[in-house]
Amino acid sequence: MSSPTRLSARAAAVTHEAAAAPLLHLQVLSKRFGERQILRDVSLSLQPGEIVSLVGASGCGKSTLLRIAAGLDKDFTGLIRVGGDDRPRGPHDIGVVFQEPRLFPWLDVAQNVAFAAGSPPRPDARALGLLEEVGLAAQARSLPKQLSGGQAQRAAIARALYTEPRVLLLDEPFSAVDAFTRMKLQDLLADVARRHGVTLLLVTHDIEEAVLLGDRVVVLGTEARGIVDEVAVPLPRPRERRDANLAALRTQVLDALHAAHAL
Repeated sequence: MSSPTRLSARAAAVTHEAAAAPLLHLQVLSKRFGERQILRDVSLSLQPGEIVSLVGASGCGKSTLLRIAAGLDKDFTGLIRVGGDDRPRGPHDIGVVFQEPRLFPWLDVAQNVAFAAGSPPRPDARALGLLEEVGLAAQARSLPKQLSGGQAQRAAIARALYTEPRVLLLDEPFSAVDAFTRMKLQDLLADVARRHGVTLLLVTHDIEEAVLLGDRVVVLGTEARGIVDEVAVPLPRPRERRDANLAALRTQVLDALHAAHAL
């Protein structure tokens, strides 16, 4: 496994791609559930290596937009481009981490991580390396029921990274854990994003999390108003939670949410 202080070749390549076309482009003209319109005229692009936090009121369509990006919801009007074209997305384009870990209870942790390798899943060096990276090397042969909530979500992150996705979509991945575990998982996510050079789209209700992790915080409006505001987070990494600049940016996001009637 490569040293945590060294960028992978793929992560280093992000530097050269940063000025290129967006890695992920979402354009949702309309998304409805029956008579109710959930999303309208939403256009969002992510550059290679970028972390974008998506915030907004409950029910405004954040998770729906993530499901569309993941290809789990195809009943919408619009388009999705990965890598600047309209080609069908391959297995290595997009990974997803859900709010719940969704581990298979009959498989051990290493088998869960290597699930994409085939059936039955045979854990290889990559799966074991990812478990070491997320701090679960000692739990490789444990069953999911033997893990804490934080450990299970670490395993879910490792599983999502196994296929080397270009984009990782996360739907409130840390909402079910306690505050201290959440901080550790936030630090872990920032670290693996840096090392793997993966682009992240993070749905969260936690404003502090949004500005700590994101390069941009995008505010989705209620009543299908689309994207109503965006706050840039021009701070270098790693970031310090006590940084006064983060506090000021958090206030900007709060103001944007108030203006959007999300709070």
